[in-house]
Amino acid sequence: QVQLVESGGGLVQPGDSLRLSCEVSGGTASSLPMGWHRQVPGQAREFVGRISANGFATYMADPMQGRFTISRDNSRNTVYLQMNNLKPEDTAVYQCAASINGRYEFWGPGTQVTVSS
Repeated sequence: QVQLVESGGGLVQPGDSLRLSCEVSGGTASSLPMGWHRQVPGQAREFVGRISANGFATYMADPMQGRFTISRDNSRNTVYLQMNNLKPEDTAVYQCAASINGRYEFWGPGTQVTVSS
């Protein structure tokens, strides 16, 4: 079974940066497309971005364009979300997920990112 564990969240001030990590294990996890999502309590989950299995193709949702970057190091079984110039509205629980046949079937428990002055 595919297992995902996020890390790297924390409390930061507006304008700060964070790099989230998602460690992937199980089966052929290192060859799976991956995505990042975020969710505020009481609100719907929001898609952040995705990266192909080989890391060559990435896509970032419009609200995060120019500030967030997705990358992966398959030799370390890790997917990253680099977040720069963080804003209060970025506050959320950030989750990574693995895609199977075009659907996100496996999810990590999430890591909290809080941006506050």
